[in-house]
Order: sequence, then structure tokens, then C-alpha cells
Amino acid sequence: MTIVTAAEAAYVVAALLFILSLAGLSQHRTSRSGVVWGIAGMVIALAATVGLASRSIPATGLVLIAVAMVLGAGIGLWRARVVEMTGMPELIAIMHSLVGLSAAFVGWNGYLDVDAGLTGSLLGIHHAEVFIGVFIGAVTFTGSVVAYLKLSARIDSRPLTLPGKHVLNVSALVAFVVLTVAFVARPGIGLLIAVTVIALALGAHLVASIGGGDMPVVVSMLNSYSGWAAAASGFLLANNLLIVTGALVGSSGAYLSYIMCKAMNRSFLSVIAGGFGSPAAVADGEQGEHREIDAEETAQLLHDASSVIITPGYGMAVAQAQYPVAELARRLRERGVEVRFGIHPVAGRLPGHMNVLLAEAHVPYDIVLEMDEINDDFPATSVVLVIGANDTVNPAAVDDPAGPIAGMPVLHVWEAANVVVFKRSMAVGYAGVQNPLFFRENTQMLFGDAKQRVEDILRALDALDTSVPEMAGTSR
Repeated sequence: MTIVTAAEAAYVVAALLFILSLAGLSQHRTSRSGVVWGIAGMVIALAATVGLASRSIPATGLVLIAVAMVLGAGIGLWRARVVEMTGMPELIAIMHSLVGLSAAFVGWNGYLDVDAGLTGSLLGIHHAEVFIGVFIGAVTFTGSVVAYLKLSARIDSRPLTLPGKHVLNVSALVAFVVLTVAFVARPGIGLLIAVTVIALALGAHLVASIGGGDMPVVVSMLNSYSGWAAAASGFLLANNLLIVTGALVGSSGAYLSYIMCKAMNRSFLSVIAGGFGSPAAVADGEQGEHREIDAEETAQLLHDASSVIITPGYGMAVAQAQYPVAELARRLRERGVEVRFGIHPVAGRLPGHMNVLLAEAHVPYDIVLEMDEINDDFPATSVVLVIGANDTVNPAAVDDPAGPIAGMPVLHVWEAANVVVFKRSMAVGYAGVQNPLFFRENTQMLFGDAKQRVEDILRALDALDTSVPEMAGTSR
């Protein structure tokens, strides 16, 4: 067996492992095996690629490849170890930017180093691949950088609203098509520079035009873009595995974005066009008097409850409250209380953010339910704990047809008998929209750090447990 045939066989195995990885990651119970399959596939892919490269690259080149792999692996391991769960969205965004940048570099290299054997129509196809690869890569690069800056609060999360922004986006796409035709007919470095600049500007403008409340969809869509950028690189490098892997990432990211758009009542086509960020929402003043509750009173509510639903949001991630929340759920279930978690599809800053946090705290998978599975159960629920969520539980999405989040599917927490909202203050959420839930008669606000407040509730529950036998003994 030659090195080439061995490498191609290894690519087939790696592609199958990547498919198994995606299948495993689709469910909590199999997510660990999904990660293992993915790692195994990537190790095989890298080994096969280096083996192929050894046929035509001198020893010094192989040493440089090895150094690059060690440096990249070291940086990746370091970032994976030190990143907080709250920092995962921006880490993912910046990684997407590296994929886009790599694709753009591969495209430029494809132009500067053309295979002498390519002639006629094959040469035209090659030039089209170069141009498209550079365009997709550059859009992904700057779009991901802007997403990182927004998610990490280094720039304002409000959407950029330039005059005629849709015209600008469409003009950039039209220019790309025209320049592609011109480049295939008569390649020139000036045209390649022009499309690179246009793509860099378009990527930045697409994401800058999107509001902070819609950033989870942006992260998912950039994931799709990075996949298509990788697939474009695969065509240029004649690497079948890169084409397959890129197509898997691109299609799965696009489908996830479609699901999330449905969950947020957004248009999928508008996401692709980058114009779905609504104008900056104006935060209304307080819409009534809010009522406050303390940890002891909340513990009493939970002590007397027959059913409890916990709806977490980004605030839980910031406070790192998942462990005491998991302990609270465990204690309540031991008392015979029905406890479940209601997860909105875009809770947090990226898809599955809350699911990962709860899995990390060993919350049983069978009590973690999606919005569609639990929304009908709120009317029969004794107490709902809203821990760090805001926009995903906002009744204005249902009650205010003219509001900025009108039509967005939300968790109907206000239908429960009692609602306790954990917040640091009365400030609006990431989307900048006031939440009428805070002023409803069945809602009470528990202010402070979510982790500390849940720990206070746990202590108060312990105190209630010890006081009940004492009261029983006194009555006798």
C-alpha cells in the first residue's frame, strides 16, 4: 500500500469518525463519546496529512510543520484549561476567525502558486475556487473578530445602523459576482486585492449590524461560514477530507442557525444577509412597582411547593451558580418536589450554553427540558425560579406586537403561581428591552449574586428542616 492510498483510506476513516462525533454531540448522554470520536478523527487526519506532505516537503519543512502543530496544540490546551464557561462564546468566535483567515491565505497561495498542469477550463475552475475561497474566508475572519469584540464587551453590543446598510451589503455581493467573472476571464492581483478588501469590510459590517440579543445566532452562523471556508480550502488543496469536514460543519451550522432563528422568530434569509439585527431597542422605564423577596422567604415557598421549574440564563453562568443550583434541585427532589429545568434555545451566549453548564454540575439529563417540552406545564407549577434569564422569559414578546422582540418564542414563566427572579439589579437584559415580568403580581425579585442567593436558600431550607421536628415535639 502506497502512502497516497493509505492517506486516502485514513481520510475515509476520519470522515466517518467526524460523522459519529456529530451524532454523539447531538445528545447529552453521548456527548463525551462524541468528543472522543472527534478527537480521534482529527488525530488520524493530521497524521495522514503529514504523511502525504513528507513525500514532497524537505526535512526542514516537516520540522516547521511539527513546530507549528506543537505551538497550536499548546495554545489550544492552554486556552481550553483557563477559559471560563462565560468566555466560551468569544473563544469560539475568535477560533472561527482563525479558520477564515487560514482559508483566505490558502486562496492567496492558490493564486500565487498555480499548478503548471492546469490549463483551459480546469484553470478557470481553479481561479473561481481561489476567488470564492478568499471571499468566504475574509468574510468569516472579520465577522468573527467583530463577534468576539461584541461578546467580550470590547465594543458596543448595539447594532450598527449605517444609512442604506442593506444596499451596502447587496452592493458588496454584486461586486463579488462581477469581480469573480472578471477574475476567471483574466486573473490579476488587483482583482484579488479588491475582493479581499470588499470581503473584509462586508464581514465586519454584517456582524456589526446585528444586535447583542441576537448574538447566539451569529455565533452559530459564523460556525457555518467557517465550515464553508474550510471546504473551499479543501477544493484548492485537493483534500477530500477537508471538503467533507467543511461541508459537515457548514451544513450543520446552517441548520442549527435555522432552528435558532425559528426559536427567536427571525428570518433565516435575513440572518445570511446580516440585516436581522433590529434597531437598537430603547429601554423603557420601570413599568410599575416591583416586589422583593429574601432567601428565607424563597426557601419557604420552595419548602411548600409541589412542583418547581428552574429557568437559567446567562446570569447563572456569570455567577457560576450551576453547582449550588444543582444541589438545590437535588435537595428539593429528595423532599418529593417535582423539579425540572426549562431551557430556551438561545439562553446564554451560544447554542447549548445552559445545557453544558447543567451537565457540568451533574444535573440529570431527564429533568432538563427544552422550551417546547415544558411551556405547557407552567400553569400547573407552584414556583418558577428565573436565575439570570431576562429576554428569554419576557412576556412582551407575546403581549406587545409592536415591541422589538415581538413574536419571539419565550418561556411562559409568568403563568406559574409564583415567580422568583434572581437578578443583580433592575437593569434590562442583553437585548436592551424592559421586562414586564418583573412588575407582575405573582413575581418577586431576589437581588444579589445568584450563587450566593442560592447558597442562602440552601441554608434556609436546612433551617426549616431542623425547625419542623422541634415544632412537632413542642406540640406534643
